Amino acid sequence: MDGITETTRSVLHVGCGAPGIERLHPIFHAAERWREVRLDVDPRVVPDIVCSTTDMRRAVVDQSFDALWSSHNIEHLYDHEVKLALAEFRRVLKRSGFALIRCPDLQAILETALAGGVETVSYVAPAGPVTPLDMLYGFRPSIARGNDFMAHKTGFTDLRLGRLLIEAGFAEVRTKRAAFDLWAVAVADAGRTQEVLAQLEASGTEFDTPQDPG
Repeated sequence: MDGITETTRSVLHVGCGAPGIERLHPIFHAAERWREVRLDVDPRVVPDIVCSTTDMRRAVVDQSFDALWSSHNIEHLYDHEVKLALAEFRRVLKRSGFALIRCPDLQAILETALAGGVETVSYVAPAGPVTPLDMLYGFRPSIARGNDFMAHKTGFTDLRLGRLLIEAGFAEVRTKRAAFDLWAVAVADAGRTQEVLAQLEASGTEFDTPQDPG
């Protein structure tokens, strides 16, 4: 494959949606350093792998990826499926790997809903105006058009997501709250934490809140 070398690392992009470099975090944009493998439950987006994140064993072998990128994906799982998916995230990562996760910040959404109402526009996305109700339950215009995959079925605060990642087997987790987004970076080997954090900071995302494994 053009541009792929022995030093190229691989990132598993779960819940990838339609193809597009803009869907990848900037840390993965350098094609000579990163190869994207797209995974989604929806075959209409033509991913490399069609399967659920709750069980990737038939499609993804153990410790086969250097990184995993999950952007606005885990909130689409039923709550009881979250632990299964996070354990799968850990399973597919190499010992030196890390998972980078972004999802809605439940605390920020609820605070906004209480202050201004659930149907007040919070921001305007490329797809249209977004309200607290959309962030809680999924973007309603997309769901109304028949895309049931857009429905949200659970939610996360920074403390909850950090705890779940530690319980899934990650050695260390850092979280970041940013507007209505909640970020987490989870490393398989705590010895690589500072290196990964430095790479993320250089690409525009800084973390500063460690999660206590206890």
